[in-house]
Amino acid sequence: MAKRDTSWTLTKYRRFLSENRGAGEFASYKPWLTIQDFPSRGRVTRVKGWKTNRIHHFFSDLQTKCFYAFEWDDEVLDIREHYPLLDLREVVKDNKDLKQEFFSNKEPPYILTTTFLLTTKGNRYIARSVSPAADLGKKSVSDRLEIERRYWQAKQIDFGIITQKDIPNRLVKNVEWIHQSLYSYLERGIGEDSIKVYSGGLLDKFRYNNHSIRKVTSDFDKENDLEEGTGLFVFKYLLASKLIIADMNKPIDIAKRNPEIRIDWFRGDRYAANQ
Repeated sequence: MAKRDTSWTLTKYRRFLSENRGAGEFASYKPWLTIQDFPSRGRVTRVKGWKTNRIHHFFSDLQTKCFYAFEWDDEVLDIREHYPLLDLREVVKDNKDLKQEFFSNKEPPYILTTTFLLTTKGNRYIARSVSPAADLGKKSVSDRLEIERRYWQAKQIDFGIITQKDIPNRLVKNVEWIHQSLYSYLERGIGEDSIKVYSGGLLDKFRYNNHSIRKVTSDFDKENDLEEGTGLFVFKYLLASKLIIADMNKPIDIAKRNPEIRIDWFRGDRYAANQ
């Protein structure tokens, strides 16, 4: 197998620009970096986004965890990862004390990226750089983060740094547990009409009993002659759709009787009415 070419060349730079990397929003956005481009120090991940309906690329578990937290946050509308600072030299004028390789006129230019550029309600933008806490003491990392900070400050966009200490781990684990269910029902052989019917039926079962999630979903499978595990999958789908509400900062115990969940009555009734 041929070794992957990871060198940064003028040809590759021009190709990235021609592919409109760093341009677009939501489904049309193309990250500057993808997992095919460069090696990673951690585990790489490709995840289809709820908010964007496209595949996101991450180079570490820490980046992926941040993504899951942003996916769950209703204030966040769009998530753009590995956003390139293509106009860095024009934007950051106060750069004499910064690492000059980022501001030189050499070709190809070294393109700095910010891990996340978020669009939030009210059409506000938030930039976040993700880094392990242990790396913050490294000069190369601190220099890069200072450049990012000045760039976003010049753009009048809020910038911050996220480390593993800032991650709501329980929420992230819960979101990861349900995340794939929002799109993968077709892969399980469940059609668009069927997922609506199953969802409405399971909502009714939770509405009128206080048994454990495991028992309710298991009984649902038996009553509807479904493959074992289908009811639990639909429960995850309902959580992901926020038709069933749970405290995502607590463990979701599927064996607990009278679980701490509730139905969003307004959305649930509207969902059932549209079947």
